[in-house]
Amino acid sequence: MILTNYFLFFQGQLLTTKAFCLVILLLVLITPLLVLLRRKNGGRYKRSWRLPPGPIRLPVIGNLHQLGDMTAQSLQKLSNKYGPLMFIQIGSVPALVISSTDVAKEVFRNHDIVFSGRPALYAAHKLLYGCTDITFSPYGEYWRTIRKLSISELLSPKRVASFRDVREEEVSIFIDSIRKSSASMVPINLSEMSLCVINDVVCRTAFGRKFGEGGGKLRRILQVTQEMIGTPQTADIFPWMGWIHRFDGVDAKLEDTFQQLDNLYERIMDEHLEPQRPNPEFEDFVDVLFRLQKDPSQSISFSRDQIKGILTDIFVAGTDTSAATIVWTMTELIRNPAVMEKVQEEARRILGNKEFVEEIDLPKLNYLKLVVKETLRLHTPAPLLVPKETTDDCIVNGYDIPAKTRVFYNAKAIAMDPKFWEDPEEFRPERFMTKNIDFKGQDFEMVPFGIGRRGCPGITSALVIIELVLANLLYCFKWELPLGMKKDEIDMQGAPGVTVHKKFPLFLVATAAAANVNPRA
Repeated sequence: MILTNYFLFFQGQLLTTKAFCLVILLLVLITPLLVLLRRKNGGRYKRSWRLPPGPIRLPVIGNLHQLGDMTAQSLQKLSNKYGPLMFIQIGSVPALVISSTDVAKEVFRNHDIVFSGRPALYAAHKLLYGCTDITFSPYGEYWRTIRKLSISELLSPKRVASFRDVREEEVSIFIDSIRKSSASMVPINLSEMSLCVINDVVCRTAFGRKFGEGGGKLRRILQVTQEMIGTPQTADIFPWMGWIHRFDGVDAKLEDTFQQLDNLYERIMDEHLEPQRPNPEFEDFVDVLFRLQKDPSQSISFSRDQIKGILTDIFVAGTDTSAATIVWTMTELIRNPAVMEKVQEEARRILGNKEFVEEIDLPKLNYLKLVVKETLRLHTPAPLLVPKETTDDCIVNGYDIPAKTRVFYNAKAIAMDPKFWEDPEEFRPERFMTKNIDFKGQDFEMVPFGIGRRGCPGITSALVIIELVLANLLYCFKWELPLGMKKDEIDMQGAPGVTVHKKFPLFLVATAAAANVNPRA
């Protein structure tokens, strides 16, 4: 039963009994053959290679039996024993785990191109239209082109600023709905409401509209898409076993989710191409992508499916990280009332009796920015970042790294390293008063949005909406735990996925602040 833990943690649930038995039976039958082939061919790796240190690998399963739940914490335990540059084998896949800033600097300053590949993950290939998106597209000319266009056309500071009215309008509606709920003193589900407002902003900027009563279904599609892309499937660990997903329900679930996404995009794209469509109030992302598709000066011509792949990136990533960060921030603040009082005092002192925090106010809220930084450190949205894959053989710190090695950057472990961070488990925004850390990928001690040339291009957009939502939540309301609940009773577990959301929703009681009787219309 050596694979039981793997399927439990990686699939989120065990395979069906029939499929699981097929896997075990097949492994038992082929293991002797694979061992003989490995001996005959001298193993997967050249005898002359000097691989980084790591635990002893077993035939077929590699180090699966030692990886536990494959979280940042479990990998860090192994790295503590074998070092910050650790080589493991996940089933049939060679993998490298980077767990220190020194190694990260060596890798991403001297070998960034080699470490810029992406593995062709099973679910991502299906849900992202053959990995034609920005995040999972293989490193090459197509990726360089769409990343350049995403930075210049979709996520540039000018484009982000053009959506200011959309963000402020949706956050105002969000604050108004909390105000109405607060009158009854009933705890509100801040996790759900935060996801809703971020999703509405993303839908309006990407698609030109939000989906009203259909928003709940849309968010469920978003959740399933994020979970499936973030959960390694059997074929990601044993590439020769992709057939198993016809029996374990993965293919069926992927197809159902894909069809729901595709139907949504078809409807949205048809609306944008409708000749009688009224002139939009602004150019949304679909408009931009259609404009670029028709532009003869572009080096590539986007297909309809490629546009859908890029939209999925924006839809999933644009909602996920921002919503999770807002909830983790409010969770930490309710557990640290002195910090909450300080950030609220700053806002009320600077803003006076304004009804609503506008984006032009955000640069003045310095302590709020420290709070967001500390949340991103303590609750790194993607603790292992999105996995990379080496595109060629290379040498790092004297060790040979084979091509096609999957690379995990343990951002969570580094952000909690006591050698760099004093009392790393504590929520202490003041630490950034003396540490001038740029978390946009230049300072390796903290990289919540990725590192190297594959870092997230949407940092500016994400930070603006995170700060705008938090500033208004803290300026417009006082916050308390539900009656009878103590702060040490808050469950701090994270849910599995590329982005780690709070596993259990955050329920809080809001009371309107005296100075803010009505939000702006």
